[in-house]
Amino acid sequence: YKEAAPHLILQAYLQRVINGGGHIHREYATGRGRVDLCVEYLSNKYILELKLYYGDKTLSDGIVQISEYMDKLGENESWLIIFDRKTSKSWEEKIYWKEHIESGKRINIVGL
Repeated sequence: YKEAAPHLILQAYLQRVINGGGHIHREYATGRGRVDLCVEYLSNKYILELKLYYGDKTLSDGIVQISEYMDKLGENESWLIIFDRKTSKSWEEKIYWKEHIESGKRINIVGL
């Protein structure tokens, strides 16, 4: 399971951030699929989908997937986190934050 380490690191970080004031759900069922992480904090749900970078298709596939989850859960904002493990890329190339609007919904795309 190649995504295990990024999932666990992000989960550990998020657990410290919410610190008992919310819940982190792994593989949160959405009816047709499973969101990698769903953070419930106060009365909000935060959808997070994690991907390992395998090329340009990673981004387009991730946007389609997380858009479907947003529709199922009725949320207007989500985070698509893409881990790039290539050692040939500099940190400046790997780390970024972009916003993508899909059908009026915001997808925050974070490169790590």
